[in-house]
Amino acid sequence: MKHSQESRSSLALRYGEHRIRCAVRRSDSRTKGSISIHIEPSGRVLIDAPALASDSEIRLAAMRRVTWIYKRLSEIEDRLRLATTREYVSGETIYYLGRRYRLKVIGESNARSVRIRGGYIEVSTVDSSPASVKKALHDWYRNRARSVLADRLAEVSKQLRWVKVMPPVSFRAMKVQWGSCSPRGRITLNPDLVRAPKQCIDYVLTHELCHLKEHNHGARFYRLLDMHLPGWRRIKIRLDDMADAILAT
Repeated sequence: MKHSQESRSSLALRYGEHRIRCAVRRSDSRTKGSISIHIEPSGRVLIDAPALASDSEIRLAAMRRVTWIYKRLSEIEDRLRLATTREYVSGETIYYLGRRYRLKVIGESNARSVRIRGGYIEVSTVDSSPASVKKALHDWYRNRARSVLADRLAEVSKQLRWVKVMPPVSFRAMKVQWGSCSPRGRITLNPDLVRAPKQCIDYVLTHELCHLKEHNHGARFYRLLDMHLPGWRRIKIRLDDMADAILAT
């Protein structure tokens, strides 16, 4: 499998009194003049550019969209300001497969367990402290992720002709990524993805499986993603908008 070469740097943009720092990722797989800008749920600004693009070309492309970048960062900042830290007590809202549930802590059990019952996710534990409830819930999410995400990965991969053998998969908690694909074809998934709607899960899995064929974010990669998941941009926006609520800890 042939992989493109990438290099990374950074630049800072000025918007009025504001200074916006951007990460720049150059790749030899991108065609001349093809510069795209992504803003991650964490507020990180990432610019993908051709390997031979000059700093001035990249800065000019970014400045043309600096108003959009600033507005998007302001929206993210507002959401982060309103986000609350979970207390892991009964009545809190938590997510599983995109559905909102109420947390119910039961402190009268001899064994720790987690189950869905109606509109509740019940955590039974002798120790009902927030730390104990948090651990029980996170262990349950990880176990469900191994099952649910493996099933969805197998289903999604059936539609992609270049996936002849299921790639190795691992799970790791990540703050700003839902998934990644290594140059050797190992897919790493954030177990918290199991809290998102199935449509969003399938988008992330399709994205990573496309990297098995195009291990970059060049034009060919996005053509591949457009071909196999035409509505991915709308789904990505939905996932990004839910990220703060889903990942609140």
